[in-house]
Amino acid sequence: MVSLNVICSELARMAPLRLAESWDNVGLLVGNRQQSISRAMTCLTITPNVVDEAIDEKVDLVIAHHPLPFKSLQKITSDTIPGAMLLRLMGSSTAIYSAHTAFDSAADGINQMWAESLDLQSVGPLVLQEPTASPSSTAETSAESNIAAASLDGAGRVGKLVEPMLLDDLVRRLAADVGATAPRRVGSADQLVTKVAFACGSGGSFLAAAKRVGCDALITGEATFHTCLEAESMGIALGLLGHYWSERFAMEKLAARLSEAVPELTIWPSRSEHDPIENVNL
Repeated sequence: MVSLNVICSELARMAPLRLAESWDNVGLLVGNRQQSISRAMTCLTITPNVVDEAIDEKVDLVIAHHPLPFKSLQKITSDTIPGAMLLRLMGSSTAIYSAHTAFDSAADGINQMWAESLDLQSVGPLVLQEPTASPSSTAETSAESNIAAASLDGAGRVGKLVEPMLLDDLVRRLAADVGATAPRRVGSADQLVTKVAFACGSGGSFLAAAKRVGCDALITGEATFHTCLEAESMGIALGLLGHYWSERFAMEKLAARLSEAVPELTIWPSRSEHDPIENVNL
């Protein structure tokens, strides 16, 4: 067993919370820092199925990419799905931790993983950001205090392909890497891509930044219809892998990393989590 505080410090080392967006809710969200942890589970999002798995498997800590709670709650009751899930997890003394946008932007975080999957050259953040620490994350932030900001800290990633690729080939390759079942694109199939940006999850807000640095394509999970129209007007291709597929793989990698860093811990990525969006065969 190991204390929850030790695990929080290790997670903060991997994904410094100072990198989180100002609107985010990161760090230890539920739990007693002195609690002993022996079993942990990672997931993209806490859902009723994930809660069932955590309780059935006697999990002490759930490390979720998407925070629960995300927004401030005035009440925690079983009248709402978030409230019911929180009550069940707290009732079983299961702690909750989320790094969310800090993990997106970390030097070894999700967007960097994407950049490395293509062996991009001259990789850097798509957006340099002012570090912002969550006021509720003092202990984790303290654990980072002696860690200098890495050159790769920042939102999104941008870099150049070793060899130019056709848009269709690029999106197909990335989808295959993570098992995405219904990738989509904005732009012609034979559009040539040399410089590419990554913004995992719902990354349409990074379109303007991708344009500013001269990208041929932005790869993300999902984007709104109007963002797709804007990309088309700008002449920038979009690769849409699906929100789930653009991030879930990283939570699997995080479980492996944490297992190596904290060998006393039994940890696995949720086995019950799945993409709720299914394709309709026409």
